[in-house]
Parts: sequence; C-alpha cells; structure tokens
Amino acid sequence: MDLRKSTLNHLAEVSLSLSKHVISAHAKDANVVFSPLSIHVLLGMIAAGSNGPTRDQLLGFLKSESIEELNSLSSHLVTRVFADGEPLRGPHLSLANGVWADEVVKEVNTWAEKETNGLIKDLLSSGSVEATTILIFANALYFKGAWKDIFMEYLTSDGEFFLVNGSSIHVPFMTGTKMQYARAFDGFKVLRREYKQGGDYSRRFSMYFFLPDAKDGLPALLEKVCSEPGFIEAHKPDRLVLLGKFRVPKFKIDFQFEVSDVLKGLGVMVGSSIDGESLFVSGMFQKAFIEVNEKGTEAAAVSHVRGGGYYEVELDFVADHPFLFVIREDVSAVVLFIGQLLNPLA
Repeated sequence: MDLRKSTLNHLAEVSLSLSKHVISAHAKDANVVFSPLSIHVLLGMIAAGSNGPTRDQLLGFLKSESIEELNSLSSHLVTRVFADGEPLRGPHLSLANGVWADEVVKEVNTWAEKETNGLIKDLLSSGSVEATTILIFANALYFKGAWKDIFMEYLTSDGEFFLVNGSSIHVPFMTGTKMQYARAFDGFKVLRREYKQGGDYSRRFSMYFFLPDAKDGLPALLEKVCSEPGFIEAHKPDRLVLLGKFRVPKFKIDFQFEVSDVLKGLGVMVGSSIDGESLFVSGMFQKAFIEVNEKGTEAAAVSHVRGGGYYEVELDFVADHPFLFVIREDVSAVVLFIGQLLNPLA
C-alpha cells in the first residue's frame, strides 16, 4: 500500500530543515555533502526503541504520528525507493542498517566500507567508542548513477571558478549537449540532470544544481530552498531548453560532522536513555562522500550513533561560482543527498 502523500511531504520538510542547519551552522565556509535521509532512518530506529518523552520528541521532530507510521515509511524506502536498480541497468542503490554490541570499531568500519562500496573508510577511529558504550547503531546509504546523457571527457577543459572570498581558481569544467532541463527564476537558475533508469520505470532519479545569479548569493538561495515547503518541486525544470553556454565543474567532496550538535540546535536531544535504562545515546555522527564526473555520480553516507518537448530560450548555465546540489528520487520527492560546492579543488 502506498504511503500518504503527506508522510512523504513531511520527510522532505525534515530533510531540508536538517540541511539548512547543517550548512548554515556547521559548514558555512566549506564544501558539504550529507544525507538527511540516512539521519532520518537512524532517528526512526532510535524512536522505535525508546519510550516516554524521548519517543514523543523524536516523533514530533520527524513529523510522524506514531512508530507504526515511521515503520511504514522505512518499509516504503527500502522496498520502493532503495530497491537496487542495477539489475535493470538503472542506478545502483543500497540502504542498510546495523547494530553492534560493545567496542567493535573494526567490525563497524569493515561493515561501513563494504556497504558503501569502499567510499566510507574508518568511520570510527581508534578510541572513539567509550567504555560505557553498550550499543552502536549505524545506517549506510549508497548511490551510483550514470548520466542519461553523459558528458564527453574530451570536451572537459579548465575554466575560472569564483570563490566566496572574491578570488578565483582554474578547475575542470564538463560540458555536453546544449539541450538540458533548465529554468531561470528571479535571482537563480536550476539545472536538472537525469540518471539512466534502464528498465526501472517506477522511479526517476535526478541531480539538481541550484545556481544563484550573484556570485555571493548562495546563503540567500539556501534559505529559500530549505525554508519554503515544496520549493524543489515548484522549481523543477520539466522541459528541455537549448542553452547558450553550458559548463558544470567536476568535483569530489568528503564531509563528516556530529549530527547530535545539529539536532540540539533544532531542539532535539538524543542524549537520552532508551529502551528503559539499557541504552544511553551519547552521540550521533555522519560521514559522507560524493564524486561528480563525466560518467555520473557516486555518493555514500554512513550515520552512526554511539549508545517532455523542448523550447528555445536565451539561457546560459555556467556553474562557475558556489552552488547548491540535491540528489532526489522524483516520483516520491525523497531527497537522498544534499550539499554545497564552494571550491571544486578543496
């Protein structure tokens, strides 16, 4: 049975709220990639094992009416959104959860590396697990998609990218066919790049590039994207247009942060006992990676807890200054990854 649309809308709202706080409060001046979905799944696991005020607080933050609704959402994500499309020549996806007892740093790191196809290494450092830790929860999310319309490598060339401090650097820019899904709005442009779906007709995965017109306009655009309900859907490019200039930089981002600090800023305290007195959640962390190149995108994140048609317009899309990006499944509107690129060489 399909989930209510309101449940998926709430998931999107929570994802974007998290994104705004991660970037603005903890990584304003850095390249960022993370998976709000991975955090949502992990919080759902904690909520399912908690009771009393802790459960009520988590249900409120996740905008869910009950644990049953959360479980239904998790089931939908696993069976619909994250069913592996690779056998059908679509994106390769994986969503996995794990629970370990006591100090098992090596086992957790081996699991994380395996579940993310080697992208996430050394999730836990030696000594990072305290002696009082009884359980470690972890959630791993992996995505690898090939562009439906690839960039030709021989067309990649260096160009100028403008940094937030006013200086510039030279970085590799990709380009390709000028027919792209793009739209211009007041103060910004949006580019949508589709991933090859093969025989997978029930889902559509895309990467969105939100490019402010002003070279220093990313903070204001981030506020819009993450604060206005339904913003991505309302600004989704759905028609092919013939672009003038078209360039997007290649980039890799490796980012990690303490999720529990972000949640505290949102009024959510995960440092609470759950399942009676048998477990105390002492921290929540995420480590994520993304690579965007001519062939497509590969991205992964691990969160863990201690305790149609076209028309011609005059439009250029040259991503030569900081921008926001989102990887989304368009049928369900589920956001897999979100981030910002300030420096393609960092």
